Amino acid sequence: MSTALPATMAAVLLTGHGGTDKLEYREDVPVPRPAAGEVLIRVGAAGINNTDLNTRIGWYSQQAQADAIEDGAWSGALTFPRIQGADVCGRIVALGAGVAATRLGERVLVQSCLCSLRDGAQDVWLGSERDGGFAQFVAVPAADAYAINSALSDAELASFPCAYGTAENLLTRAGAVRGERVLVTGASGGVGSAAVQLAARRGAEVVAVAAAAKLDDVRTLGAVHVIAREVPLRDALADNSIDVVIDVVGGADWPALLDVLRPRGRYAVSGAIAGPHVMLDLRKLYLKDLTFFGCTAQESSVFAALVGHIARGEVKPLLARTYALRDLAQAQDDFAAKRHVGKLAVLPP
Repeated sequence: MSTALPATMAAVLLTGHGGTDKLEYREDVPVPRPAAGEVLIRVGAAGINNTDLNTRIGWYSQQAQADAIEDGAWSGALTFPRIQGADVCGRIVALGAGVAATRLGERVLVQSCLCSLRDGAQDVWLGSERDGGFAQFVAVPAADAYAINSALSDAELASFPCAYGTAENLLTRAGAVRGERVLVTGASGGVGSAAVQLAARRGAEVVAVAAAAKLDDVRTLGAVHVIAREVPLRDALADNSIDVVIDVVGGADWPALLDVLRPRGRYAVSGAIAGPHVMLDLRKLYLKDLTFFGCTAQESSVFAALVGHIARGEVKPLLARTYALRDLAQAQDDFAAKRHVGKLAVLPP
């Protein structure tokens, strides 16, 4: 069941691992048709995330040479060409077999982690294991497309799924609750700024780390205390003073996070923008009875809760700038420069 659809569409194809020269804007890409249990979405906007850049350059791989990468996606090898884009907001314009006719025309957000396609421990991610939102149309499982009733623009809504879903998952896995002190690293970025808002929403006392020039922006999101990342963490915080660490940074300064965690504290990570290799003193881990959570896979309950927060206006979008889809390469370059606070998004023609 569908409205009249064109045969081809505009999309950006990732043709291989490497620089932005691997991003090819085309206007003759076949429009996907939804399979049974799927819906076709006309994309209103698609957000940009670290994972888009990481997948393009093969950052997830253990191999050194981009032209030899065989495990550059979330779960292994990437099939090229691939349409990236883990954040999608749009309207359902066609239905696969078995999908209720009432869903036609719905405005939806898509969960980036396509839970309905999980096979054992294997997760499928939009824009990685299957084509995503950097296009005019995208086909996704109906179960992973959530109706959204909001006055926010498509671009504002597209800032939520991946970053806020990741942040809500981090906080859920770590069990952050009202009254606890939650430290958020990388607090001006997409996931970090989302974590500040969502932790504050839970009633936590949020301590946020960000670049000095962005501290005022982070404070407005709900951080009670802000720390310039240029300041050594142990100069700003007492040892054993934090209940939960939400980390997307990693890097050389990582050991200080364990120093400020209290005994039986919890550490949750879903990124390593300052570097994936850290020095871990196992004595700190076991003598302080710390719990570590590596957070990638999400449950559907996490995203359903997030959609409710958005619909009730309990979190706000942080949209720094939008770009035309054909300018995706420039958008990714600007994203990598980290001069913005929040999210960037592309708009299909």
